[in-house]
Amino acid sequence: MDLSTVKERDNLKARREPHWQRLSPGRYLGYRPSAREGAGTWIARAYDEDYRKYRFKRLGDFAALPSRKQFAAAKKEAEAFADLVESGGAAQKKIQTVADACRDYLTAISDDHRIAEGVFRRHVYSDLLANVKLDKLRRHHLREWRRRLEEAPAVISRRKKGEQRTRARAKSTINRDMAPLRAALNKFLAHGKPGTDAAWQEALQPFRNANRRRLLYLDKDQRRSLLEHVDAEAAPFVRALCLLPLRPGAMAALTVGDFDKRTSELTTGTDKTGNVRRFVISPVAAALFAEQASDQIATVPLFRRANGDAWNRNTWGDAIESAAKAADLPDNTTAYTLRHSTITDLVREGLPLLTIGQISGTSVEMIEWHYSHLARDAAVKALGKLAL
Repeated sequence: MDLSTVKERDNLKARREPHWQRLSPGRYLGYRPSAREGAGTWIARAYDEDYRKYRFKRLGDFAALPSRKQFAAAKKEAEAFADLVESGGAAQKKIQTVADACRDYLTAISDDHRIAEGVFRRHVYSDLLANVKLDKLRRHHLREWRRRLEEAPAVISRRKKGEQRTRARAKSTINRDMAPLRAALNKFLAHGKPGTDAAWQEALQPFRNANRRRLLYLDKDQRRSLLEHVDAEAAPFVRALCLLPLRPGAMAALTVGDFDKRTSELTTGTDKTGNVRRFVISPVAAALFAEQASDQIATVPLFRRANGDAWNRNTWGDAIESAAKAADLPDNTTAYTLRHSTITDLVREGLPLLTIGQISGTSVEMIEWHYSHLARDAAVKALGKLAL
């Protein structure tokens, strides 16, 4: 069949199955005449060797072009589609549901992949929302999902043994959990008209001013007491948290190879931000890190348990909770309390916020939000030293 001539295409009968012209082995261009007046539709078909089946793509009607030029345009796109299939680029999953959109989103991002994947696993894949078709998704679907998210308790202890502890989900946590879903849907859905049920995006608007300042601060005496009561196994890890304002997860992920004893430099990249950072640590911290790295290969966790495993949120949480109770410290003392307390001290000492941000892996804007009052106090003290 020769679809290149307008006369032959006009004489074709309208039917569901396209009329095919073979372009080359495994490559076809199809034409489906319109059952009513108007231009027909062009379809590409290419054989996928990897999956041993044909792939199809609807090319459109090319009605904007003169009839004599439509074949050439359709043939060009069909060849390009066949090239894509042969290169393995067309073996894409159909994106039909919310869950499909989330999985596709994960393949397209590198930053915060682990965080987004955790949110989808906990709050989307097992939810009713997962199977809603994208073309049927409406604002009420996401409002109901958001209500379920807000009502779900936040787990603060994931012990395998013992009672699981939870708390009400904070607005800032809800904002963080909604962000990956909003980003995944933005990739496939245009925003609906405001005020209508098609405006799916309105249900995922973040709470304003949801970030709360961490108010619990442990002074140096309290932190020394904590270290005195923590068990020997956890002591190096907890002491490191008191010396450097790293997130506990980032500290636990450090390996011996991340610390350069010769220059006292530390490299950290496994963090909330995912950015690799390299900075010089204090002599006291360097001595602790050097002791931990002594006679160990580069891939070993820098801070490890007696069995050689790295610390995790359950094991360090249990150790700090027990030590805080023994030291008669506030019940809500956590590993993040040590990070906050260390950052607080650095701000009070007048260390530049940019430097604090680079070490801690936090933006200057976030430090200003949480610690602006301390920065002002440090500035006032510095100005006082200039008085004549």
